[in-house]
Formats: sequence, C-alpha cells, structure tokens
Amino acid sequence: MDLGIPVSGFLALLWLLIANVVGFFPSKKKHWPAAYILMSIGLPITVYLFYESGFWIGVLFLIAAGSIFRWPLIFLLRRLGLLKAPS
Repeated sequence: MDLGIPVSGFLALLWLLIANVVGFFPSKKKHWPAAYILMSIGLPITVYLFYESGFWIGVLFLIAAGSIFRWPLIFLLRRLGLLKAPS
C-alpha cells in the first residue's frame, strides 16, 4: 500500500515527532544527552531526505530541526564567530 510519502519523509516526520516529545519532559542535564542522540540519528535522515525528496524538502526539514535545536545551533554559530553573545 503506497501512501504517497517517501520513506525518508516518514523517517523525518517521525524524528521531528520524537524530538518534540523528548523536549516536553523535564531534564536535569538540560536535554543534552538526548540532543546528541537525536543529532546523530538526524544527520543520516537529513542526507537521505535530501537524496530522495530533493533540495527544498531537505531545507524545510533543516529549518524544522533548527527550530527544535535552536540552542545547540546558537552555540555552534557563536563558536564559529558568526553570532555574537548578547552583552
């Protein structure tokens, strides 16, 4: 039975759902262990999504993932010198 959604799209939506559910639960370690696991799983899904669904769908997924991982993204941009810390 074909639902019209590629496998990569299903995996990406499942990943987004899991990432949002993980964010709802309180954490003493500020969610960093879960973030590392989600990032390591999300990277191959992102590559597969770009390959199977195209550039724009991949970019939409990156935007959605970036909204979930806004603090790791901000820390990375600060470390690269592309973003200044608030004074």
